[in-house]
Amino acid sequence: MCKTLGVKRANYYKWLHHEKSTRDLENEKLANYIIKYYKKYNQELGYRAMADRINRDNNEHYNDKQVYKIMRILGLKSIIRPKRYSCTVRKANNTAPNLLNRNFNATKPNEKWVTDVTEFKYGPKSEHKLYLSAILDLYDRSNVSYVLGDSNNNILVFDTFKKAIAANPDAHPLFHSDGGYQYTCPTFIKMLKDQEMVQSMSRVHCCIDNGPMEGFWGILKRETYYGKRFTSKTDLINAIKSYIHYYNTERIQRKLHLMTPVEYHENYYAAA
Repeated sequence: MCKTLGVKRANYYKWLHHEKSTRDLENEKLANYIIKYYKKYNQELGYRAMADRINRDNNEHYNDKQVYKIMRILGLKSIIRPKRYSCTVRKANNTAPNLLNRNFNATKPNEKWVTDVTEFKYGPKSEHKLYLSAILDLYDRSNVSYVLGDSNNNILVFDTFKKAIAANPDAHPLFHSDGGYQYTCPTFIKMLKDQEMVQSMSRVHCCIDNGPMEGFWGILKRETYYGKRFTSKTDLINAIKSYIHYYNTERIQRKLHLMTPVEYHENYYAAA
């Protein structure tokens, strides 16, 4: 080995038996943390999320560069999310104005909700489709409600909305969506008015107008769907349900000051 690498044997043995420095010991400790969390979270954590998780759980103070360096040495990296090149296209009729106007911050729970529907495929040849409709609260990015179904239809969206209202009967948020036919139909518009909600819609060809919702889909699919094959509908449903529970109750976020959505939500009422 020394001959191949062009290293003197004396230098190799000097390195082998040298006393480890404080930095060496610290790097070994960090490497052990990284390996532990990399396995625990199924290769989902990038260096920023890894640093947040290690620091929060173990009361450490590693910075992003330290974690990035050790992850590179270990050859570990998170699963990369494929880029998306499409968005919902609609006719410019029967729509609400874009009242949200990309102001994705909220000062309290149930002030602003965003919603959308996304698609998953499963089966031996990925020939079957499963649809997920969900609503997010922009205050804490929590999943307010979700419904899974075999068809992307009105019932899927209506049931998601009814589930959200059942859990939050006094909520009257600004309600933002894209211009999908489910959200522009008279029945749904009436449901919003009956709940005293103001409707907002993304502009045509402007997916970023619903950025937090698109971001949530990307996170969910990157961390639990991409790179995996689901041949069973039951397995896919269980994976999605398990992830949403994890996202709400365990997945910490920097924008939430290293709290989970549920913790951030509860912290609002504790401080009130």
